[in-house]
Amino acid sequence: MIITELLKRIPVLEIHGDDTREISELAFDSRKVTENSLYIAVRGTVADGHSYIASSVEKGAKAVVCEELPETLNENVTYIKVKDSSKALGHLASNLYGNPSQKLKLIGVTGTNGKTSVSTLLFDVFRNLGYDSALLSTVEIRIGEKIIPATHTTPDVITINKILAQAVEEGCEYAFMEVSSHGIAQNRIEGLHFKVAGFTNLTHDHLDYHKTFDEYLKTKKRFFDELEDTAIAITNVDDKNGMVMLQNTKAKKKSYAMKTMADYHGKSLEIDFNGMLLNFNGKEFWTTLTGKFNIYNLLLVFGIASELDFEQDEILQAISKLNRVSGRFETFRSDGGIFFIVDYAHTPDALENILDSINDIRTKNERLITVFGCGGDRDHSKRPEMGNIATKKSTLAIITSDNPRTEDPAQIIKEIEAGVEPQNFSKYTSIPDRKEAIKMAIRFAEPKDIVLVAGKGHENYQEINGVKHHFDDKETINELWKLMSK
Repeated sequence: MIITELLKRIPVLEIHGDDTREISELAFDSRKVTENSLYIAVRGTVADGHSYIASSVEKGAKAVVCEELPETLNENVTYIKVKDSSKALGHLASNLYGNPSQKLKLIGVTGTNGKTSVSTLLFDVFRNLGYDSALLSTVEIRIGEKIIPATHTTPDVITINKILAQAVEEGCEYAFMEVSSHGIAQNRIEGLHFKVAGFTNLTHDHLDYHKTFDEYLKTKKRFFDELEDTAIAITNVDDKNGMVMLQNTKAKKKSYAMKTMADYHGKSLEIDFNGMLLNFNGKEFWTTLTGKFNIYNLLLVFGIASELDFEQDEILQAISKLNRVSGRFETFRSDGGIFFIVDYAHTPDALENILDSINDIRTKNERLITVFGCGGDRDHSKRPEMGNIATKKSTLAIITSDNPRTEDPAQIIKEIEAGVEPQNFSKYTSIPDRKEAIKMAIRFAEPKDIVLVAGKGHENYQEINGVKHHFDDKETINELWKLMSK
């Protein structure tokens, strides 16, 4: 594509050089620059892309987008000065791939908990409704039946547009995308056109990155602030920050709730480990998903599909065929009668939700054993909070390692233990080795007891000192159970 075409809708301050040059691809990482590419110098948190302009030109970049022009300009290169390279990158990527987000209906889901579940459930509902769609989530990226491994919650904006362009080519009409706070803050969704934006909830998370809760809230809100007036914004009004999200949006405003009046209202009629009988907007249906938090997830799915003009009976029929999302309240019973639950809960709110859901269902004749930890090199302030929640709401809590990354697991455990209240001291133990912690839970459990292994869910690795070792909670439980029940 020629440079002038690439620059459509981008406010340019200055251009030096030939703007009719043809560009083959975009790169914001100087290591990925190839012949005839356009290099975008982005200021990152660790490095400033402007330092790599010269090396990018040496590698064959024929154009450079930057906020500051280099002192020496190469006459064979076109230099484009803009106010914000990071924002320009999104529009360049959209233009290069033919603005794919305008050619399909793009639905974005944000919030602290439930993003992956809602995005995946939407993808599955629309497949049940007979539509090929695209999915961009933490767990996987899909175009119809084709699966692409996922690496970040929100991929970079070039990758997003590439995937959406593939989806358009494959005939997809819808795309469902998990939108993280990191993705919003780093302009990874800049230049995308969202048809619907959904909000799940906002609780304590990512304060290692955003520093304050207020900053985290403002980042999430920015997603809704920047929607076009043709978009629809749907929020959870039971969450205290639900309406804050819609304060300044130009989009059409919609709501869902269980406790208050809303456009989409839900309530549970029956709930157990096998599923739930629910009522949405006066219509009853059964789902194999369980737990109160899943009622909110399904309500948002129901609201989004309704806003996309599908019949509500048809939507509920598609919802009733859904399977559980991998690593999200996944349940299985051992042949010894112990009930195992694997869940991704790794924030105080998510852990409390899952424990409350289990306690709502169980008869209290069974014991609840919780195995959990906290990730290293992440928000320290949530550790004691999670220690308090797990010991308060479990019969026994076994504190262990999650992904310690570069931190000492013993130090992480110490910080979790700091939150345990004196009356709960006898209700926990700590075992740094995650496999040994799961083994202890199995050894301690009796028939009908419930063992929750929380924090890693779908993940099949454990990161220790920067190295990812294979580790899958479900696999480990099955392997240990077979070994120990011989």
